[in-house]
Amino acid sequence: MKHADFIIVGQGIAGTLLAHFLEAAGKSVFVIDQYSPNAASQVAAGIINPITGRRYVKSWRVDDLIPFAVRTYRQLEAQLNIPIFHERNIIRTLFNQGEENDWLSRTGDPAYTPYMLNQPVLDQYATKTVLAYSYGEVTQSGQTDLARLTGAYRKYLKAKGALLEDHFDYSQLTLTPEQATYKNVVSASQLIFAEGHLGTQNPYFNYLPFGGAKGEVLIVRIPGADFEKILKHRVFIVPLADSGLYWIGSTYDWKFDDDQPTSRGRDYLEQRLKDVLSLPFEVVEHRAAVRPTVKDRRPFLGQHPEFPALAIFNGLGTKGASLGPYWAHHLAAHLVNGNELDEAVDIGRFAKQ
Repeated sequence: MKHADFIIVGQGIAGTLLAHFLEAAGKSVFVIDQYSPNAASQVAAGIINPITGRRYVKSWRVDDLIPFAVRTYRQLEAQLNIPIFHERNIIRTLFNQGEENDWLSRTGDPAYTPYMLNQPVLDQYATKTVLAYSYGEVTQSGQTDLARLTGAYRKYLKAKGALLEDHFDYSQLTLTPEQATYKNVVSASQLIFAEGHLGTQNPYFNYLPFGGAKGEVLIVRIPGADFEKILKHRVFIVPLADSGLYWIGSTYDWKFDDDQPTSRGRDYLEQRLKDVLSLPFEVVEHRAAVRPTVKDRRPFLGQHPEFPALAIFNGLGTKGASLGPYWAHHLAAHLVNGNELDEAVDIGRFAKQ
């Protein structure tokens, strides 16, 4: 039986980043994960967007999160020898005078100046899309290739003999106050669940107010587009580096039966894209996944109140690419050095009934 300092269950963006920071702290890691092409980290575009919502507000703690995320992805690029993060401004459509006024008002706020332009450079979008009333441009934004990152890190773990490809069976977990053991295959002083939306089925942490939202996306080819920036115009149009393809998304459904694509989702996305583009396009792939969501839109970090050998890292939701690095490092510092958890993300904010 193998022994590691930490076992991580799940190898999406949360599990991958947590493993990275635990290893950076000098700890050994063993990961248990069953690959799924419908996992959120395989389907998401990995957009980093500092300005969100109809009121154009800064994302939560963005001044700290984005610089930390970019540094982390650059470190992982060097370690894994692959490109991961692509700096891309976001062109935002403004549909009327009121929206334009709101945008211009924000750009006059010194706290927003580093992230917003009031004179966007439309480039190819001016002739290859249906023009809107007006536009704004978001800076310090980009796209993170989460599927490439998790795939490369999976190969890294395999090469080290630190990955068990298995659907986690909770009944095969044995706990003592000092140790977690799984199937007599691996033991560790701490096991961290980073399962994404599957956390709703976790018998140890299902008391937390988990939710899920299903999103459907298209991968399309747009001959002659040559878009370099991200466009938000009813849907996101995101260039996928070095592929000639674009990610189109996403739908957002709170009620769903499974994680499979639907004809309704495809029709919706195709119609939105037809409303935006003045060029023809070809659908290459139609995909779907379920994102983990949290009632207060803050991640879940912390140790189980009754089983000290168990911990959780979950709830990154739609902003996993920007939230993940900072909070993975935060949890690693808590588990390794005993640093106090931020109250905003500590699962202690939700009492176990």
